[in-house]
Amino acid sequence: PFLSPAADPAVISPQDPTLLIGSSLVATCTVSPDFHLKAQDLYWTLNGRRLPAASYAALGPTTLSVALARLNGSKQQSGDNLVCHSRDGGILAGSCLYVGLPPEKPVNITCWSKNMKDLTCKWAPGTEGETFLHTNYTLKYKLRWYGRDNTCQEYHTAGPYSCHIPKDLALFTPYEIWVEASNRLGVAVSDVVMLDILDVVTTDPPSDVHVSRVGDLEDQLSVRWSSPPALKDFLFQAKYQIQYRVEDSSEWKVVDDVGNQTSCRLAGLRPGTVYFVQVRCNPFGIYGSKKAGIWSDWSNPTAASTPRSERAAGGCDPKGGEQNTTLRRELKQFFGWVKKHAYGCSNLGIKLYDQWRVWLQKSHKTRNQVGKEP
Repeated sequence: PFLSPAADPAVISPQDPTLLIGSSLVATCTVSPDFHLKAQDLYWTLNGRRLPAASYAALGPTTLSVALARLNGSKQQSGDNLVCHSRDGGILAGSCLYVGLPPEKPVNITCWSKNMKDLTCKWAPGTEGETFLHTNYTLKYKLRWYGRDNTCQEYHTAGPYSCHIPKDLALFTPYEIWVEASNRLGVAVSDVVMLDILDVVTTDPPSDVHVSRVGDLEDQLSVRWSSPPALKDFLFQAKYQIQYRVEDSSEWKVVDDVGNQTSCRLAGLRPGTVYFVQVRCNPFGIYGSKKAGIWSDWSNPTAASTPRSERAAGGCDPKGGEQNTTLRRELKQFFGWVKKHAYGCSNLGIKLYDQWRVWLQKSHKTRNQVGKEP
């Protein structure tokens, strides 16, 4: 014979409601007649804490209500547990209360493409952000004029509010991109951002950064690196930045005007000191794009030390020592002169130095001849 399934011990109403913060609620628990329990045999808990009997009312022989006023946001995103118990603590029925706010409009969408193959976007969840309810964010995108809506699939790739589109993106066509936020209390949609992949390209940091000494020059280091390999097939300009710091300092000094060279000489450093150096790249003007480009991350720090200063000259050959100090003084003059007249990493060739030496010798000679005349 057909057996009816055992009836639930009790029913709570409303079941799993969604409420705005500050709302009030009256919930009822009605026990099935098979269980021979009366309203006075029941009590309520919220998240495991017993609710005061003053908030109960018997609405019939087997129905007990509870009144909750000015509800706060849910303690957990899966909802707060409102449970109806029998006197011995047994659970008769439960309901989830979802108390929170509708989502706010997502803001600050920014996107970048690593090497023109993909796109990563991130955003912020509106001014307040906290809705107390599980809020789902969906990044959508389409080709501006004739595309259909696509939905991004790979979330949390660059932080909590981010998504990565790995492939199948078109170049030379603007995309519309927006974010939809939804939870049990509503939906909010961001403004639409328009972008062309070519305008938001960034790269991996420059690879194989080498830092080496410049002969015995105690105040200089030479830095060399390779341009980003992933972009070698594209028409683009690159500009580079270098930052360096002394081993025992956390303060970086930035060299801004490296231009598109892949080497640079750092001057004016401290002798006998370990320096950490990093380089980053900004690919811009890709296929004629007018946008500024996006800086890559910094390369891993590379370390090198400047030669020690030979201040104490050897005792045997005062002449050698003298010569050495003269040369050092002249070098100092020269680099002072260069620093005044050339900026940062402008092509400081050894030619320039030779010219200066020649000029120096000429001026010495003229001075000596002037001295000899009666």
